[in-house]
Amino acid sequence: FIQMFRSAKKRDILQLLRRAPQETRPFLVEAAVATQSVASLAALSDFLDFSKEPKSLLETFLYAAAFSPRPSGELLLLILDKLDGKQLAPEIWETGIVAMGSLVGKLCQQKLCGLQQVVERGVETILRGLRDAEEEPKVVIYLLALGNARLPETITILLDHAEDGPTAVTAAATSALQRFPTALISSKVKQVMRRIFHQKRRSYDKTCRLAAAEILLDNHPSPMDVINILLATSEMETEMATFLLLKVQNSLS
Repeated sequence: FIQMFRSAKKRDILQLLRRAPQETRPFLVEAAVATQSVASLAALSDFLDFSKEPKSLLETFLYAAAFSPRPSGELLLLILDKLDGKQLAPEIWETGIVAMGSLVGKLCQQKLCGLQQVVERGVETILRGLRDAEEEPKVVIYLLALGNARLPETITILLDHAEDGPTAVTAAATSALQRFPTALISSKVKQVMRRIFHQKRRSYDKTCRLAAAEILLDNHPSPMDVINILLATSEMETEMATFLLLKVQNSLS
């Protein structure tokens, strides 16, 4: 189907999508996303009505886009246009924002950050949404998108939310930071992770503390970090202590 779509015209792909039985449409949508030709993306743009289509079909499209190994700027533009200013079902909006972060991250890995205006638009959409978000669940979704994007310039933003946010926000921000490569885990990041793990400023949920400890242990840990984490296990619940002990043992081996 991908080979066929590569040589097909927009009207033919669109006609196939519209006439296909409901049960085969998800497959055809995935094939059209994988093709990423001008015709296939134009057909998808006309076919997918984010205010009317079944949620399952829209989620199929967004997941296919998010997991595309080498997405194009045109695919990101399609998602931006479909999400922009629309009243969407909450789950579709959430999946769309997270998928947007994934596409931005992969396009930046292709060295297209700063070269394609649509990538900059995607970054600004996520950052503006995070700044304007007032409800905790929305903040969490934008942080997940930043974790997918893995942009170095957003590390400071993630650190602020990790240290000062409510539990769900702290968990999302530390989880996002775990996705960054070791080269970007600076001494500043480690300082914040130490404060979270050792609860220097306030109490943190154990999930957040574990994520902070993992960041310290997975990114060239100092001997003192290892010692302090081991000492802290004596005051933890058995499961949490056992997890960290195993983590240290695996690092040593």
